[in-house]
Amino acid sequence: MDVIDPIISIASEIYTLVENVKANKKRCQRVSQRVRALEDLVRSIKQTEHKRTSADVERALKELCITLKSAQEFIIKFTLANWLERVLKCNSHGDEFHSINERLNDAFQVLSGALQVQHGNTLHQVFELHSREREDEVDGKDDDIELKNLLLEHLKNQEEKAQAMLTELETLKINVGKIVENMDKPSISDEVIRMIKPDELKYEYPKDPFMTTSTSEVYRGQYHGFQVAIKRYIDPMNTTAREVKSVFDKEVHTMKRFESPNILRMFGVCVQDEDGFSPQFLIIMEYCEKGSLRQVLDSSCSLSWTRKACMCLDAAKGLYRLHNTEAKSKVHGCINSDKFLVAKGYTVKLGGFELAKTETSLKKAGKNTGIRSLCYTPPQMLDNINHVYSKECEMYSFGIVLWEIVTRKKPFEGWSNHDIYQKVCKEKFQEPLPDDCPQPLARLINACRAYDSFQRPSAGVLMDKLGSVVAQLEGE
Repeated sequence: MDVIDPIISIASEIYTLVENVKANKKRCQRVSQRVRALEDLVRSIKQTEHKRTSADVERALKELCITLKSAQEFIIKFTLANWLERVLKCNSHGDEFHSINERLNDAFQVLSGALQVQHGNTLHQVFELHSREREDEVDGKDDDIELKNLLLEHLKNQEEKAQAMLTELETLKINVGKIVENMDKPSISDEVIRMIKPDELKYEYPKDPFMTTSTSEVYRGQYHGFQVAIKRYIDPMNTTAREVKSVFDKEVHTMKRFESPNILRMFGVCVQDEDGFSPQFLIIMEYCEKGSLRQVLDSSCSLSWTRKACMCLDAAKGLYRLHNTEAKSKVHGCINSDKFLVAKGYTVKLGGFELAKTETSLKKAGKNTGIRSLCYTPPQMLDNINHVYSKECEMYSFGIVLWEIVTRKKPFEGWSNHDIYQKVCKEKFQEPLPDDCPQPLARLINACRAYDSFQRPSAGVLMDKLGSVVAQLEGE
């Protein structure tokens, strides 16, 4: 197979890079170790190349090649002379290592399964879930301690050097302070999804909702030092606290598998006045200060192409986590720009599906008086209402969201459903992208919106390629 030699070549380049990294050494070395285990599997496949290779293995090899290229470009950041400035501009490297390791693990599962590698095998132990998570946690803590010391030492040297650079130095102080502060803060992922006591919540005063729907009011507050959104149901169904807890307890196990920096974090459920005549039911979730993705795109804020590409990558990471969490096909079912939320630093998070069963047990069904726009509907479902909704269908909807990010426009604005059906389904039309859109980014968005569902990338491949696009733009 033509892809095997490029994989081995890129793996060799990664080993060389890791020997010269100046930061995050342990995490880079751990990536190198896992790449080496994968290389051993790939070489085994090459040795048996005369045998027929399954389509799943071929697909996994192609995706592995893309993943390794993305990992290589990411590790290069920590070998360059200006690595420290890059870290100061973007301190989310821990999340990027997590994404790379997830993709390497997914490739190993497919390839080791195809080669029937035993669980006790030394290679298999490299990717064993419990030890892998423990190793990554230890590596991250050690690297962060070293990075913190390097940053503070760099700050001290700059202060001693340059009185003439006071303005630049003050900016540096702020950036270093933020990074050190973030390292010392408790992690949002450490919070367990659970039933929350009323006295654990603090509201902002005056206690006015920042969002109101037909069934709920959403307030801003605090929970264990985190900014949270508190959704209160105005007129809940005639249900008991015990029934709600029963549904919630079952759903918690599912939600734990969706934990990701790019999926809206759920903290739990709170019942106020539980034994009273009219208990209040609250859903506690992460607060995203910039609102929905659509609200950000409609605002007057400035978004560079690098920022837009990063937002696309964030959204893809959330979709990937959703699509690849369970063996059974898992889809969102209603992807649009209102389902993504934007937190501080323009981090994009996928929402709109958390604790869905718990909310259903509380929310009275409203009357659907409007006609849903077809602008996010893939051509296969426009042509056949009975077409089974799949990850490929969802990728088309996601492609429309990416188009919104780069254009900041609303899709098919002013079009009737009949117009959308005629143009998209019959004429295979795609709304154009801006002329100045970077071509690698444009090609990915057009691939997601491809008429033929077979041509649309998986969420994993899309995430890898968007990572390469971001790396290129940041390097310019």
